[in-house]
Order: sequence, then C-alpha cells, then structure tokens
Amino acid sequence: MERANSFTKEQLVACGHGNLLGPNRPRLPVDNMLMMDRIVTINDDGGEFGKGEIVAELDINPDLWFFDCHFITDPVMPGCLGLDAMWQLVGFYLGWEGAEGKGRALGVGEVKFTGQVLPNAKKVTYRLNIKRTIHRKLVMGIADATMEVDGRQIYSATDLKVGVFSDTSTF
Repeated sequence: MERANSFTKEQLVACGHGNLLGPNRPRLPVDNMLMMDRIVTINDDGGEFGKGEIVAELDINPDLWFFDCHFITDPVMPGCLGLDAMWQLVGFYLGWEGAEGKGRALGVGEVKFTGQVLPNAKKVTYRLNIKRTIHRKLVMGIADATMEVDGRQIYSATDLKVGVFSDTSTF
C-alpha cells in the first residue's frame, strides 16, 4: 500500500480519532492541542540524515486560544506548544511508518528559543529531520527539528524522542 506524502487538517483530525492511519496506530491530539493545520511533506528517505523528513504548518491568527491567556496584555504562543508539536509529528511519523500502539514523548536533547510567535504572525513551519527509527520490542523515533515563524527560525530541538507502546498503564 502506498503511503500519502501530505495531509490536510481534516485528515490530521481524523488521525486523532483513529480514522486515518488505523485504530491501533498512534493518534494526534484533537481540537486545541493539535498544533498543525497540515503536513506539507512526509517521506522516509529525505532530510538531513536521509532517513525521513516532515514539514508541517500552523496558520496563526489573533483568535487562537492561547493568545487570550498567555499573557494578558502580552500575548505570545507558549514555547511548550511548539515543542509539543514537534513531538506530535515524530509520533505521527512512527504511525505513518506502521507502528501500532500509543505514542508518548520520551524526551529531548536540547531546546533553544530564539524568537516568539505573536498574534500578528501568519504561519509557523515545523521542519523535522528523522535521525533514527527503531521497530523492535522498543518502538521509538528520534529527530532533530526547527520551528520557523514567517520564514525565520525561532526554535530548535535536538534528539526529540517519541516511543510507541502497546500498554501505557505502567508508563
């Protein structure tokens, strides 16, 4: 079966409900916690390491929920939401590759914030370079990523780790 190499918002929401990649595959969050509007590119042989890449986008507008509460009179997108989006994308990648189970963020090597997302921005772009995937008893993806706002890089993260687990009751 040929895998799609891009996804719309509707498809990403369907993933959150278990209706895109399959009911036993890692799911994306839905509603406010889905931190992307589309996946522009996903492949398993591109990127800096030749092991896969993902490029995804989030449209920014002043009505986004976090601008009303973070912070009053000083609205800015929380940095943790950009980081979470990167983990979301690593988990999606593992499901896209065929992993079954529930995705969980496992850590990150280093994170740098060198800018901010304000309500007048237009678009956030996430760029992930897959470094390694493991599909044995342990299922895990490792990636380096950057986040841009209107074409300017403002976040970087190394060694983003996401695991996929069949049982998370003791996690």
